[in-house]
Amino acid sequence: MTRTLLTMLALAGLAACGGGGDRKDLATADSLSRDLQLAPVDTSADLNDQPVPDTAATPAPAPAPAPKPAPPKRTPQPAAPAPAAAPAPAPTPAPAAAPTLAAGTSITAATDADITSKTNKPGDEVTATIGADIKDASGRVVIPKGSKVVLRVTAIKPSDSKSDTTGTLTLDAVGVDVNGDERPIVATISGVKTHLQGRGTDATDAAKVAGGAAAGAIVGRVLGGGSKGTIIGGIIGGAVGTQRAIETKDRDVVLPQGTAITIKLDQTLAMSSTGS
Repeated sequence: MTRTLLTMLALAGLAACGGGGDRKDLATADSLSRDLQLAPVDTSADLNDQPVPDTAATPAPAPAPAPKPAPPKRTPQPAAPAPAAAPAPAPTPAPAAAPTLAAGTSITAATDADITSKTNKPGDEVTATIGADIKDASGRVVIPKGSKVVLRVTAIKPSDSKSDTTGTLTLDAVGVDVNGDERPIVATISGVKTHLQGRGTDATDAAKVAGGAAAGAIVGRVLGGGSKGTIIGGIIGGAVGTQRAIETKDRDVVLPQGTAITIKLDQTLAMSSTGS
């Protein structure tokens, strides 16, 4: 700061003395001012001369490329709702228990046709119609009205003498038919009332009468010894033959159509659900 002030005072003095002094004096004063402004230099210090870098030969590095803008953040879409679970299938209902009738159940039915020793034989099957619904213990109908009981003839024989007042007829209940669904049964039949029906006189009966008449004629001839005894004997013998024919004449056992019979189950009877 002091040096600057001295320089200015020197310049002002020169200007005042010389008026329009020459340029040489001004140059000298200006040089002096410059020398005064130079900082003192330590000449004893080592010089550190280094070449000036050639900035013109070395190209400036290319500017770094601008960073790419970061991609916009995607707004996460809300997750699609999980599909609703399919409803569980309804449980399959347990099949209904087959309707059953306990052992000891009684069934009443009426025969659909005559059963007679004149036309039927062992092994024949006939039917009887059930007249009322047959229900189980809970009141459910197991065998509806109108169903059929299947009967099998196991033995049948006409009355072969006057002393035989019943003949022979044995039936066995073998099945129950409900709308075409036949189920076997084990049962006992009771309450069967048969009657005997006489047959008309046939060739066998006539032979019996003729045999009696011949025997009577022979006896009459022996006893009477003449033609009159033969006639009487023949009359008596014929009467005896006719009586023998009546006494030995076959009479058919008959179970008329519509006869009510009672069937008692000996074993439990199970029907199908569709048949009940």
